[in-house]
Amino acid sequence: MKVKISEKPAKTILTRSGIDEVDYCLNPYTGCFHGCIYCYATFMKRFSGHMEPWGTFVDVKINAHEILEKQLSRISTGSVMISSVTDPYQPAESRYRITRKCLEVLADSELEVSVLTKSPLVLRDIDLFSRFGSMKVGVTVTTDDDRIRRIFEPNAPPVSARIRALRELREKGIYTYAFIGPVLPMEPESLARKLGPFIDAFIIDRMNYISKSKRAYQKHGFQRWMDPGHSMSIVKRLEEALEQYGSAG
Repeated sequence: MKVKISEKPAKTILTRSGIDEVDYCLNPYTGCFHGCIYCYATFMKRFSGHMEPWGTFVDVKINAHEILEKQLSRISTGSVMISSVTDPYQPAESRYRITRKCLEVLADSELEVSVLTKSPLVLRDIDLFSRFGSMKVGVTVTTDDDRIRRIFEPNAPPVSARIRALRELREKGIYTYAFIGPVLPMEPESLARKLGPFIDAFIIDRMNYISKSKRAYQKHGFQRWMDPGHSMSIVKRLEEALEQYGSAG
């Protein structure tokens, strides 16, 4: 799929968060190459002026680190999540390094920082993570089956690459967590075996975003996964399996 990349200066980069226990969100990009069909962040099109399908555009906030430095002059405490409505390590980051530049700025602050991504490119910045007094790195994993991943997350990295990233981060002493959301068709005990040894904690998003991906569920015969009762039973099995590894939920 062809993705249009545009360089656009940002007016602000730290925004107040509506996420529990997170004070600010930092999104280095608008739009996302991964094109996950369930993505809640498509609402960003209303604010960016894009009419194209989600997953076909990425705006690079080319001056993000400079704006961040200015905003940090007025902020001394709190927590920052990178990021909430885009992936900070999508392919454009290999070229533009906006996320890395922002991390370099944040490393000199007293803020608590967390990162969430689907990409093994996050491993590039292990040297920076070790400079933080408080750093948590999360990787989103929504299924244990790459065939499912290709249906719902067509351009995102393979499941195995994400788990490898968690393993390498953990081996370097970085606090790691898995974000499991939405809960896509899976074998929960299988996913727990793959994730459990490499994470300190996990978060399971109980929202399934069926309204955005209903057609895919029906097309591929996953109708029972649209049943809230079935989904909750899977969540319970997944929680119990992960807790056996000592991970905190």
